[in-house]
Amino acid sequence: MTDLLFTNARLIDPEAGTDAPGWLHVVDGRIAATGGGEAPAPGAGELLVDCGGMCLAPGIVDLGVKVCEPGERHKESYRSAGQAAAAGGVTTIVTRPDTAPAIDSPETLEFVTRRAQADAPVNVLPMAALTKGRQGREMTEIGFLMDAGAVAFTDCDHVVEDTKVLSRALTYARSLGALVIGHPQEPGLSHGAAATSGKFASLRGLPAVSPMAERMGLDRDIALIEMTGARYHADQITTARALPALERAKANGLDITAGVGIHHLTLNEFDVANYRTFFKLKPPLRSEDDRQAVIEAVRSGLIDIICSMHTPQDEESKRLPFEEAASGAVGLETLLPAALRLYHSGDLSLPQLFRALALNPAKRLGLGSGRLTAGAPADLVLFNPDAPFVLDRFKLKSKSKNTPFDGGRMQGRVLATYVAGAPVYRRD
Repeated sequence: MTDLLFTNARLIDPEAGTDAPGWLHVVDGRIAATGGGEAPAPGAGELLVDCGGMCLAPGIVDLGVKVCEPGERHKESYRSAGQAAAAGGVTTIVTRPDTAPAIDSPETLEFVTRRAQADAPVNVLPMAALTKGRQGREMTEIGFLMDAGAVAFTDCDHVVEDTKVLSRALTYARSLGALVIGHPQEPGLSHGAAATSGKFASLRGLPAVSPMAERMGLDRDIALIEMTGARYHADQITTARALPALERAKANGLDITAGVGIHHLTLNEFDVANYRTFFKLKPPLRSEDDRQAVIEAVRSGLIDIICSMHTPQDEESKRLPFEEAASGAVGLETLLPAALRLYHSGDLSLPQLFRALALNPAKRLGLGSGRLTAGAPADLVLFNPDAPFVLDRFKLKSKSKNTPFDGGRMQGRVLATYVAGAPVYRRD
């Protein structure tokens, strides 16, 4: 393992909240020291990396990535997802269990863990299903799955409708200290929805769901967290209506965090104007007022985590009428340049962005990464925040190309990605 000395860097430290010139020293795959003055001379055998004034930040920890193994490897494999992550500055992907079959047994979990270790150049942490088959009827063997390496438990967008089943699962998870990730949505109201209710959805003739469905789902989950004391993370909070409930739950001392997908932070309901199915997401894109409210929640820290909600879909499932098309978009490679839109618009600083992209997800999962402090793993991303480009979806490393940013003007390029001090991506 080669030791590294990064010099002439713009260090983005989300823990200290600083954005300042400096240097960073890596020894044996871990950060040994950082500083703001003149860099020390490199030792014998150390590799000097001149960052040229570019940004050096903790690698992104992406919570909620779908890799389609087992079952739909043609959409995304661990190899392609790992390459896309490395190209996007993502050093740790936390994978969802909504595969075919679902990851609901230690055997399936061990299979995907072996595939990830063999094929992915970045860290891969698997989540497991909360209920068997993600069907909401019988909880999985949470203890055995934790022993096999599951870092959290979720049924993804299959909301557990039976409150008794969910309360038992939360109680059991609480006894083991397991993290449960929920999808705040009232399933009856949201079933079949392709847009958010309002004038725009009515004019387009799209089946829609009220933003209150998210608030109702979150209210139920908060009540169950209060009853059971479980550790809980809401995968996506996308509406202003849900924010007061989240704020009250945190103020009351509940062990709750919340995330939001990058597409809901940077796009709104008007982006689906021409029925382009790459903009069909779950939950659907919201109003501009909701988008602004959620950005403010990220800025204040009420919403803790920004993720890609990477959901590969093949061409056949997207080339359908908007109402019938599959939901979801790929995001591993576009997460950072899309997030930098919020930096360039003045909504969030770079330390605030990386607090939500790297530090907070790492802290929620009990990882040592996501920071630039001595002793932390040297999982790093070097990027130029100002480099402009037009996104071509066919150049993405993901097998699936369903990105809403296709043809979009982006600003911010990943130059290199390091995992445990080893380069896993360098831009040509």
